[in-house]
Amino acid sequence: MEAASSKLSLSLLLIFISAMLQHPRMGATLGINYGRVADNLPPPEKAVPLIKSLGATRVKIYDADPTVLKAFANSNIEIVVGLGNEYLVTMQDPEKALSWVKTNVQCHLPATKISCIAVGNEVLTFNDTSLSAHLLPAMQNLYSALTILHLEKQVTVTTTHSMGILETSYPPSAGKFRQDLVGPITKILDFNTRIDSPFLINAYPFLAYKSDPKQIPLNLVLFKANDDEIIHDPVTNFRYENMLFAQTDAVHSALEKVGCNKLCVQISESGWPSKGDPDEIGASTENAKKYNGNLIKLMKQKTGTPMKPDVNLNIYLFALFNENLKPGPTSERNFGLFKPDGTPAYYFGIGGGSTSNGNSSSSNGGGSSSSGGGGSSGSSPVAGGGSSNGYPYLSVSSDGRSRFVQCKIMQIFWLGVSILSLRLIL
Repeated sequence: MEAASSKLSLSLLLIFISAMLQHPRMGATLGINYGRVADNLPPPEKAVPLIKSLGATRVKIYDADPTVLKAFANSNIEIVVGLGNEYLVTMQDPEKALSWVKTNVQCHLPATKISCIAVGNEVLTFNDTSLSAHLLPAMQNLYSALTILHLEKQVTVTTTHSMGILETSYPPSAGKFRQDLVGPITKILDFNTRIDSPFLINAYPFLAYKSDPKQIPLNLVLFKANDDEIIHDPVTNFRYENMLFAQTDAVHSALEKVGCNKLCVQISESGWPSKGDPDEIGASTENAKKYNGNLIKLMKQKTGTPMKPDVNLNIYLFALFNENLKPGPTSERNFGLFKPDGTPAYYFGIGGGSTSNGNSSSSNGGGSSSSGGGGSSGSSPVAGGGSSNGYPYLSVSSDGRSRFVQCKIMQIFWLGVSILSLRLIL
């Protein structure tokens, strides 16, 4: 009896190990924003294997280009499609919303794994304030169209926001939405909550650092603050070793103040440029290596924010390619992990390359801060809001493919061991 009990315990343990290997306790899945505001990019068919070589499992695009969506067919990569701000007025018509979903979503399923429609980009802080009133009705009509087509279980609807929606962000516990946006944003949050869709925020510590490099330690924005550079929140006693988490928890605080603290927050854009104008302090290859490398490493540790330690942030890195036609300062055209010819803009790897040891180095850029790309959304350096002109991204480990294969082999092995042990008992 005792021997049988021991065998049963061993078998259950092996089954548990097998289950854990099939659902490994990894960090949040990595994604990448695939923007195409350029005239020199490779065709989507060549972008797909490049994305896979990184190990990325999710991609965000800014339109619903059929050429791109067809290229991702049978790739097992999850896609977020975008509906541009210019379509918001058209989507006020439910019939046109239904037609859009049929043409741009339904016809590509299930081969292309479209999981979400991102309606508009940073609309509430867009320079054309008249669009704000059209945002929620467009989201509602698109979701109704998905429901009519019985796709609402596969595809959700949300929108992206800049950090500019915050009135206060420092300390993180004081985070709150701008008073003039509380009304419209609360209605959008109610919609997100009702359909269980994520709250997407574009967060750029680079923009905060660029706007006030004298006040903001470079180590803090590159994920390795020294003891005297850590942000201490006197209300919660939480300590923040990086600005991105401080920004994210400022959003969590703002959501809590309007009764939406359980809403899932995801970072739809975050990245660092490898080149900038002379007055874009911090824009350099070394800092891009460190920011993106340390961010990827942090995600793989399954590390939540101090306020939400058990919640993974599904972060989309900005961006797959440098995009030579993007307007604005030089940095806007140099957020890519890759050059248009498919070669790395810099050698990042899992640790961000050989220089990604977490210790900051000064940027070659000098001069005064620039407001291009958006400024601070609050009264403190943590706010760091603003728009990136609408192109997000996310990336993955450089050896993701080989480790994926190794993981699958181990899963099969342990599953076989578990089945065999069960048969011995039974």
